Amino acid sequence: MTTRLQSSLPPIASTEAGAVSSSATHNRWLQLGLGLVCMMAISSPQYVWTLMTKPLAAKLGVALPELQVTFSLLIILQTFFSPFQGKLIDRFGPRMLISIGTVMSGLSWVLASQVHSAPMLYLTYGLVGGLGTGIVYVGVVGLMVRWFPTNRGFAAGAVAAGYGMGAIVTTFPIATSLQVRGIDATLWIFGIAFAVVGLLASQGLRVPPAHDAAGSPGSASTPSVKNFRPSQTLKTPIFWLMFAMMTMMSTSGLMITSQMATFAADFGVTKVLVFGMAALPLALTIDRFTNGLTRPLFGWVSDRMGRENTMFFAFALEGVAMALWLLTRDNAVLFVLLSGVVFFGWGEIFSLFPSTLTDTFGTRHATENYGWLYISQGIGSIFGGPLAALMHQHAGSWVPVFSTAITLDIATALLAIAVLKPMRRRFMTAQQGA
Repeated sequence: MTTRLQSSLPPIASTEAGAVSSSATHNRWLQLGLGLVCMMAISSPQYVWTLMTKPLAAKLGVALPELQVTFSLLIILQTFFSPFQGKLIDRFGPRMLISIGTVMSGLSWVLASQVHSAPMLYLTYGLVGGLGTGIVYVGVVGLMVRWFPTNRGFAAGAVAAGYGMGAIVTTFPIATSLQVRGIDATLWIFGIAFAVVGLLASQGLRVPPAHDAAGSPGSASTPSVKNFRPSQTLKTPIFWLMFAMMTMMSTSGLMITSQMATFAADFGVTKVLVFGMAALPLALTIDRFTNGLTRPLFGWVSDRMGRENTMFFAFALEGVAMALWLLTRDNAVLFVLLSGVVFFGWGEIFSLFPSTLTDTFGTRHATENYGWLYISQGIGSIFGGPLAALMHQHAGSWVPVFSTAITLDIATALLAIAVLKPMRRRFMTAQQGA
């Protein structure tokens, strides 16, 4: 084993890459494309929710806080049930479960178009939608890290970008439909469309032909990497270090991103024009783009420079950008530009962590293992928004919120380079000698 593998731990030896036939290489790009379409098909329930709040509140006659329980349920169920969903995918195969997930996600909108009370909205949009999107998200990411053994970071990032940026395609059509047709017809029409598109794309998904349950030679797993079952993975300190790090990054990012409209108003930039456009909508547009771009880009960089090295740079970049954002908060132009940098330094957690996890614990149970790690995103969503709001309410200032987020970013960057990197090196060396 080369020195580079031991130091930066890229995912796989080059000899296996050469064993992949040209047919398999072509097929894996088809798999990536299908996975990307599936992710785009489930992105709107989360990223277009903000367009639904006003018409749903008017239809159901409920206050906004009561309505927002729906969104919280969507995120919590998407993340906290992911280990169970990953287990089902590993047992019954990605095509069947991802097909079910895409249909559930679209069906959640169809069912939500028929509801007349907040509890029924929780059950349809929140429960059915959350479980459906969770199955697809974990399943597609877990499948792609199998198909791309030498480019796991890029592959995981590409499909994660599909989820992060997919709503760009649907935001304006949905907004127009809401004005023309109303909330019920919009939910019904787009719910059917999402279910059909996702179902058709998922029919072509397959596991890599070289992969088998034992992870024998010729599989997509590195020969020196043992395929750990979740029960084994959860007993290792290195998993819980990655879990803590992803929770820290999720919390720090969501502390800021979930409160952006509020502190933008407090900073006095919401009514300012930047490059001829309102500052906040322009910032949100740029943020969505950079949040998607960073996932495959930093994933690709990590495939070449090493996971921990890339983590250190990306996490520190977000911390520095947040500090500059706070220091220049009265400058609308810098507010817009730095918001893009902050999102650019945050979104890559969805490519770096799943690829690092698979590098460490093998491909055979990659989907279920990532399901356990993905719970950290749910914890971050619980901590991020409410914690930031409480801190601001108590202090009457955004400085403690930003300071906490910056501290979490820098601490996680240091953990990546000073703790995770040597710990993984020792872990991999021990596996090679076992």
